[in-house]
Amino acid sequence: MIAVLTGDIINSAGYKTTDWMPVFKNFLRKLGDSPGVWEIYRGDEFQIRIAPEKALKVAIQIKALIKTIKHLDVRIGIGLGDEDYRGVGVSESNGSAYQRSGRTLSLLKEKKINLAIATADSQLEDTLNLMLKLGLDFMDTWSVVSAEIIVLALENPTASQKEIADQLQIQQSAVSQRQKRARLDLVEDLLNYYDKNFKSPRT
Repeated sequence: MIAVLTGDIINSAGYKTTDWMPVFKNFLRKLGDSPGVWEIYRGDEFQIRIAPEKALKVAIQIKALIKTIKHLDVRIGIGLGDEDYRGVGVSESNGSAYQRSGRTLSLLKEKKINLAIATADSQLEDTLNLMLKLGLDFMDTWSVVSAEIIVLALENPTASQKEIADQLQIQQSAVSQRQKRARLDLVEDLLNYYDKNFKSPRT
């Protein structure tokens, strides 16, 4: 089983590509090489092939990263399933994971929701999507500062508040306040629930 993330950048038309593309590509390069692991096409659309246990964390990391740029957001459909054919690039590959991911992104555009998952397990899918829908109630409204604190927390899960404060050159109390406003605790609870279902530790 693999996971495929298919997404697009919301409101990208109002920005220069250089405002967000370098930061996004820098993150994607950490996941692997293009076009085998990820591709960006048609300007602001992308597709990523990744291990299922990492899919949700990567999706939330991308959302937080893009939202560090004011008024930008991202829409992502996660598909879990098989890979029947692997082409040179992600966009040339096929299988149930790719099909579910693409269909989910199309549904997101219709329903005006920014993140959802599709899997062969309908009960797990329903539960995760309800949790994501509730989570999006605060994730969609992350400020630039809140998004930044989520990016740092997910990149460095063992970092202390003091270490993050030193990196941002702010007071430790400010880090604590920003983490609370960003609802980092709920993001971590969501990821921990996802991890338990895939029996893989989060890295």
